[in-house]
Amino acid sequence: MTYCVGMLLKEGLAMIADTRTNAGVDNVSTYKKLFVTEQTGERVIAIATAGNLSVTQTALSRLKSGIKLPGSDQPETLLNVPTLERAVELVGYALKTVRNDFEAGLEAEAVDMGATVLLGGQIRGGPLGLYLIYPQGNAIACGSDTPYLQIGEFKYGKPILDRALRTDTPLVEAIKLGLISFDSTLRSNLGVGLPFDMVTIRPDRFAGTQRRIEADDPYFRELGAQWSDALAKAHRSMPPPPWADD
Repeated sequence: MTYCVGMLLKEGLAMIADTRTNAGVDNVSTYKKLFVTEQTGERVIAIATAGNLSVTQTALSRLKSGIKLPGSDQPETLLNVPTLERAVELVGYALKTVRNDFEAGLEAEAVDMGATVLLGGQIRGGPLGLYLIYPQGNAIACGSDTPYLQIGEFKYGKPILDRALRTDTPLVEAIKLGLISFDSTLRSNLGVGLPFDMVTIRPDRFAGTQRRIEADDPYFRELGAQWSDALAKAHRSMPPPPWADD
């Protein structure tokens, strides 16, 4: 399993993905799941993947080589699509066709071919955006009411974002909340693990700032420790149930 989150705010976009792959308790490894495509001054597109690695690897490979969408005369890549919406359509088509190709050969093996993708970024002439692309190729856009999208093992980190993240949250604070959601997920699910990859994108800069957070990262370790301490202090400060002595 994995955990990826994208947070779309007024100040910009942040995407974080773990690197854990798990094919059983004796087969755990690390694989990069956050990929950034840049063209200076023109576009920056980040993709985070979750689900079947064979599907996502093959889909990314086809995207790099170029995909001809139905009704199109020329193959397209993330470097030449005209809009972010077209990029979403291209990625969705790649996921769907790869999944269909693989399922035809593995029908009797009962292998889960599901894969989902977060795609975020900006192409000159359009706004900064964030999308969740499903295995069937369809997608939803991130909106202002809920300014984040998640894929993978997200249930442990979701309550933190629901309670604290807003569209006008400063980008640096959003990154803090995102990392706290990862810390909470790490403590509850062995299918998610360090290191994490992160990219931040500011509007109209058409470039991403990337960082890898390793297991010994001092800030992440201190953040987790302080969050645990803050939770302990918070629950101790709350009054007991009035019916506790009944």
